[in-house]
Amino acid sequence: MSSKNARPLAGQVVLITGSESGIGRETARAFCQLGAAVVLNGRQAERLEATRQALAAEGYQVAACVADVTDYAACEHLVAMAITHYGRLDVLITNASISQRAYFADMQPAVFRQVLDSNVYGSVYPLKAALPHLIEARGSVTFISSISALNGMPSGSAYCAGKAALANLAHTLRLELADTGVHFGVVHIGFTQNDPDKRVLDAAGQPVPIAHRPPRWQKSQAQVAAIILGHVRRRRRRTVISALGRLILVVHSLLPRLGDWVVLTSQRRMRNFYE
Repeated sequence: MSSKNARPLAGQVVLITGSESGIGRETARAFCQLGAAVVLNGRQAERLEATRQALAAEGYQVAACVADVTDYAACEHLVAMAITHYGRLDVLITNASISQRAYFADMQPAVFRQVLDSNVYGSVYPLKAALPHLIEARGSVTFISSISALNGMPSGSAYCAGKAALANLAHTLRLELADTGVHFGVVHIGFTQNDPDKRVLDAAGQPVPIAHRPPRWQKSQAQVAAIILGHVRRRRRRTVISALGRLILVVHSLLPRLGDWVVLTSQRRMRNFYE
C-alpha cells in the first residue's frame, strides 16, 4: 500500500468544535489517522491541551484553540488560528453543544436559551467565520445533530429544537450556496457511550450526570466517529445513525402519531429500567 493510499486525507485541514472530549475527540482521531491536520476546540483549557498532547504523542498533526463557539469574536479567532497554523481550511464539523434533561414547564428561560444558543449559534458562528475559507477550498461542513431532532424527546425541548434547526439550516445553505461547491451535511447521532464525567443541564441550569444506559443500546464513540468520517468523505447530505433513528425518521414521516407513541413508550421503559 502506498503512503498516498494509507493517508488519503494528507494535506487536508479539519476544524472540529467541541473536540476536547467525547465524540469530538474520537472524530479528531479518526481524521488524523487518515492523514488530516486537525484543529481541536473546547472551552476547558486543561482538558483541551491534554487531548492535543495525547494525539500529538500518537504522531498526528494537531493544534488546539480555546474558544466559546457561542461568541462570534471567539469563532473569528478560532478560524484565524487555524489559517495561521495550517494555511487553509477544508472541513468544518460543528460538534460542540450542551444537552439538557428537564421538562419545558420547569425550565428557567435563561437555561432554555443557553441550550438553544449552544446548539444553533454554536454552529452558525463557526461556520460564518470559516465560510470564505471553505468556499475557497470547495470544502465540507457537517452539523452534528441527534435522532431526537427527528421526532422530539420529552425532557429535551431546547436541545431537540436546536438540533432540528441544524437540518433546516443545512438544507437552506445547500440551496443558497449551491454554486460554491461546498458540501453541507447533517449527522443525526443516536445513543452513544459518554465519558464518565459528562454532564447535562437540569431545569435550573445545574450540571447533572447522564443516566447510564445498557451498553447494547449504544454505539462506542469510536464507532460514531467512523460514521462521521465516512459521511464527510462521501459528502452525504444526511446520515442517521442507528436503526432506531432510521425507524423514527420513517415513522415520523408516514405515521407521526405512531412515532409519538414509540418515543413515549420507550421513555417509560427506560424509566422502569432505572427504577
